[in-house]
Amino acid sequence: MTLFSPLDLAALALFAGAWIVYAILLEWTPHGQNGLNAKMDVYRDEWMQRMLERDMRMLDGQIMASLQNGTAFFASTSLLAIGGALTLLRSTDDLLTVVASLPFGVPSSRIEWEVKTMGLVVIFIYAFYKFAWCYRLYNYVAIMIGAMPPHTQKKSAHAKIHAARTGKLCESAGRHFNRGQRAFFFALGYLGWFVSPWLLMATTAAVVMVMWQRQFTSDARRAMLAK
Repeated sequence: MTLFSPLDLAALALFAGAWIVYAILLEWTPHGQNGLNAKMDVYRDEWMQRMLERDMRMLDGQIMASLQNGTAFFASTSLLAIGGALTLLRSTDDLLTVVASLPFGVPSSRIEWEVKTMGLVVIFIYAFYKFAWCYRLYNYVAIMIGAMPPHTQKKSAHAKIHAARTGKLCESAGRHFNRGQRAFFFALGYLGWFVSPWLLMATTAAVVMVMWQRQFTSDARRAMLAK
């Protein structure tokens, strides 16, 4: 006897497959290079090159502080989400009754509910590690900015290489931040599984469509392509 029904397993496979395929298409394919995230990577590199020309770099320090604060906020939020998800285990019986009474609710056993809850916890743990590593990388970027050669050496090979390295490090931080946010979005879709596998399929499709629209057809992307 299996823990979950074939429909539950199919919905979970769709959820995991959608997450993996979306990440691959966005980060590893030529089409993904036309997305909003990839466009911002270009400006990260340009930012570091422009920094070489500035004598006073307080503005760059303020930008870095803003990026670090945003990342720290999401990392803290991830820990809160982990704690919130774990508290669901303490009210399993009451929540099972509530979910079963919903229009599309499917009755679940206690162990099924607990396994689903632990899956949600794993997603938030993954998000926390991504945000925490992103914060660490932004610390490294701040150090690299502090070590940036003076503007009088902006045309030297050493200065250009240092700026390029800093830009790539900043891109890496942004990539991990995006992965952490993606985990948050998919966690919202995962919540549909607590009601029914059919709802999990629907919420997964909705999450993918929303993220895809923001990357390739949103106003923000059009603004990046404006001439």
